[in-house]
Amino acid sequence: MDPLLLSRIQFGFVISFHILFPAFTIGLASWLAFVEWRWLRTRDTLWRDLYFFWIKIFAVSFGMGVVSGIVMSFQFGTNWATLSEQAGNILGPLLSYEVLTAFFLEATFLGVMLFGWGRVSEKLHFLSTSMVALGTLISTFWIISANSWMQTPQGYSIVDGVFHPDDWFAIIFNPSFPVRLAHMVLAAFITTCFVIGGVGASYLLRGVHVDAGKRMLKAAVLFAAITVPAQVIVGDLHGLNALEHQPTKVAALEGHWESEPEGEGMPFVVFAVPNERAERNDFEFAIPRAGSIILTHSWNGEIPPLKSVPASERPPVKPVFYAFRVMVGLGTLMLILTLYSLYQFWRGRLYESRLALRGWRLLTLAGFVCMLAGWYVTEIGRQPYVIYGLLRTADAVSPTLAAAAVLTSLIVYMVVYSIVFGSGMWYLTRLVKKGPLPHEPPQHTRGGDKTPARPLSAAGEDLEEGV
Repeated sequence: MDPLLLSRIQFGFVISFHILFPAFTIGLASWLAFVEWRWLRTRDTLWRDLYFFWIKIFAVSFGMGVVSGIVMSFQFGTNWATLSEQAGNILGPLLSYEVLTAFFLEATFLGVMLFGWGRVSEKLHFLSTSMVALGTLISTFWIISANSWMQTPQGYSIVDGVFHPDDWFAIIFNPSFPVRLAHMVLAAFITTCFVIGGVGASYLLRGVHVDAGKRMLKAAVLFAAITVPAQVIVGDLHGLNALEHQPTKVAALEGHWESEPEGEGMPFVVFAVPNERAERNDFEFAIPRAGSIILTHSWNGEIPPLKSVPASERPPVKPVFYAFRVMVGLGTLMLILTLYSLYQFWRGRLYESRLALRGWRLLTLAGFVCMLAGWYVTEIGRQPYVIYGLLRTADAVSPTLAAAAVLTSLIVYMVVYSIVFGSGMWYLTRLVKKGPLPHEPPQHTRGGDKTPARPLSAAGEDLEEGV
C-alpha cells in the first residue's frame, strides 16, 4: 500500500493502453492518405474499398486513443503534483503546443475525413485525410520532445527547486530528441504495416477477399523492406545516444554488472536471470566480445558497469533486461520475415508461400508488443529519476496522496478499461473478419457544384454506425 508504487503502477497501466492506439493511428492515417491517393490516381475501385474498410478501424482506434489520453493527463495533477509544480513551466507549454498545433488540426479535418466523402470535393477530402495524417505526426513531435527532455534535460535553470526555461530551442531539440522521434515514428509505421500485412495474409490463407489481401500484403512487404532495416539503424543510434547520456540504463538492459579483464572485451548476454541482490547474472549465456562490437563498435570496448554506481542509482534490472530482449527478439523475427517475403515477392511466389503468409499472420500484433517493450526499457530504465539526474520519482509524487485513493482509482481504471477497450477490440475484430466489401459510395461533389450529394450508401451508413 505504498502511494509511490501504486501511482507508478497506475500510470504504467494507463500509458500501456494509451500508447497502442495513437501509435496505430499514426501509421494508419498515413496508410489511408496513401490509399486515397492511389484511388485518385488509378480509379481502381479496390483502393476505394480498402479506404472505407480501414477508415472504420481508424475511427474506433482514434476514439479509444483520445479517451485513454485524457485519463492519463489528469494523473499529472492528482498523483504527480510535485512534478507538475517543479517542471510545469517546461512540460506544460510543450504539451500545450501539441494541443494547439496537432489536436486542433486533427479535430478540424477529422469530421470531413470520416463523413465528407460525397459531400465535399475529391481534393478537399484528400486534403482532409492528409491533414489528419500530418496532425498525428505533429502530435508525436511534441509528445516525444517532452518525454525526451525528461530523459536528457537541457536549456533550463533551477530557481528555488523550480525548473525555468532558458532556451526553448535547446529544450525542444534536446540531445536525445531527434533519434527518439525517428525511432518512435518508425515503430508506429512498422506496427501498422504488420497489422495491414497480417490481415492481408489471413485473408489469403482463408481464401476470402483475395484481391484485397494481395494488395495489402504487397504494400506491407514493400513498406517493411524500407522501414524495418531503417529501424535497425536508428535503434543502433538510439543505443549509442543512451550510452552517452544514460549509461546506467544501458548497463541494466545488457545485464552488465562489472568490468571485464582488460583486453577481453565485453560479452553480449543473450539470456540470464539477473540477481540484483547478489549483483550478478545467474544461468548466463553470453557471446564473447559481441557486446563491445554492438555497443561501442570496437573489439575491446567497455561501458560503465552497474557496480560503478550505488544501488540506489540503478534502475530495476530485471524488467529492463527482459523487455529489451523481447523487443530485439521480435524485431529480429520481423526483419527475417520481411527479407524472406521480399525474396518470395521477387520470385513471384509471395501469395503462394504458406510460410510467408503464416509468418505475417503470426506477427500481426508483434509491433504492439515491441512498442510496449521499448517503452518499458525507456521509462523503467531511467529510474530512480523522473527527470534524469535531477528529480527522483520518489520526490515527484504528490505529498498528501493516500494509498487507498490510488488503489481504488486503479481498480476502477482496470474495470472500466476492461469494459471499454474490450468492447472496442471486439468491434475491431468484427470489422476485420467482415473485411473490405465492394460497394458504391456517393460521388464527390465538384468544386462550385451546389447540387446536394446523393444519400450515403450502405457502406457510408455502416461507417457512421461504427463511429
